[in-house]
Amino acid sequence: MDAPVRLAKVRPVTAPLPHSLRSDALDNRERVLDAARALFAAEGLNVSMREIARRAGVGPATLYRRFPTKQMLVTEVFTEEMRACHAIVEEGRADPDPWRGFCLVIERLCELHASNRGFTEAFMSTFPDAMDFAAGREHALNSIAELAHRAKDTGHLRHDFVLDDLILMLMANRGVRATSMATQVTASRRFAALMIRAFRALPEGSPLLPAARSAPAEPRENV
Repeated sequence: MDAPVRLAKVRPVTAPLPHSLRSDALDNRERVLDAARALFAAEGLNVSMREIARRAGVGPATLYRRFPTKQMLVTEVFTEEMRACHAIVEEGRADPDPWRGFCLVIERLCELHASNRGFTEAFMSTFPDAMDFAAGREHALNSIAELAHRAKDTGHLRHDFVLDDLILMLMANRGVRATSMATQVTASRRFAALMIRAFRALPEGSPLLPAARSAPAEPRENV
């Protein structure tokens, strides 16, 4: 049985692949990545390396030759998801209406995380330095904080919203489960709509209880 994944002290594999890598080796590598993406998305990070090798149709030795540690594999698998996360946030920031942009970010992030359980676990990891997520995660959160400031200035976002409310939302969204991915995404969209209503400023709205730190992260100012 594989030991629990420890995401600390991992750096992304950014060096180009050797030109001498044979076509069959490249094919094996892509099969491993495809299998890992599917398994991590459906089952989270606790899926075993042996199961990934079995799904990819390669031997464990082949898998470990390409990815000596599970951390290295996780790093490679979630590169595109982090890029997608950044693209969502930048699209929201680019909207001339900050509140509309903020709502877009909430909706798209919930959908992204609902469709990939493993990415949510990595993003919410106790060890944010893993997979270079320290920079990627903090860039996304700081960009959302800036958008939230502007949405508050319009009077649409409640004044007591803090960034940890977003972390709490992602933690709750992670619990959405359904019999099919389509149903799960639909449920997540409804959850996002409910959260947007909760975040909207209302004259008669009661103040929230004090915010609690929902996940370890580098120190930052509240929104």
